[in-house]
Amino acid sequence: MSTILIVEDDPINMKVFSKILVKRGGFEVKGTENVDEVILMAKQGIPDVILMDVSLANSFYQGKAVDGIKITQILKQDSNTKHIPVILVTAHAMQGDKESFLAESGADGYISKPVVDHQDFVDRIKAVINS
Repeated sequence: MSTILIVEDDPINMKVFSKILVKRGGFEVKGTENVDEVILMAKQGIPDVILMDVSLANSFYQGKAVDGIKITQILKQDSNTKHIPVILVTAHAMQGDKESFLAESGADGYISKPVVDHQDFVDRIKAVINS
């Protein structure tokens, strides 16, 4: 069973994503917005995929506020965690945002919120796992 780590600051989104991923995808799900926990879990090889919210209101790393772009950069620059696929999840779906966010972060995918098509959401995550 694949494990998905959800990095999300909105408890409602966390609950909705978790429910979809468990019920439709058969995934094990873990969730946190604590950056140290994210990095530790990644280094321990726990997640098969990380769903990363771009805009995190309460996430800090080494005393500085960080967003999902920065956390993804940290993960992708570490030889122990760079292989873990990161999918950005964001409500910032303006034209050009996807390309900009992917280029800046080094993430492996992008899903815009709100997630309307639950099966497509699960299928896109499965595709990243199986690639």
